[in-house]
Amino acid sequence: MAEDNLSLWQQYKKNLGTTRPWDLLDKNVPRTTDEIAKKRLEICNGCAHLTKLTQQCKKCGCFMHLKVKLAPAECPIGKWSKVEEVKGPESE
Repeated sequence: MAEDNLSLWQQYKKNLGTTRPWDLLDKNVPRTTDEIAKKRLEICNGCAHLTKLTQQCKKCGCFMHLKVKLAPAECPIGKWSKVEEVKGPESE
């Protein structure tokens, strides 16, 4: 199926990427450092696709103040990507 012919659900899943909202509940999913999360959120705050009131992305539907903390998360339009630099267990 061509990208133009994706259903709304398929588009949502594609934009969501490989991370899922419930990954926030999984302690095994690595977290970014606070510095990286802050930089990611600053990028999101300058984006036209962010709903400022809820801090929710119009492209992937995620609450960005939470998604930016997940190391494997990526911006659906490529403004930031997954990182290898993560918090250690002693930081939590």
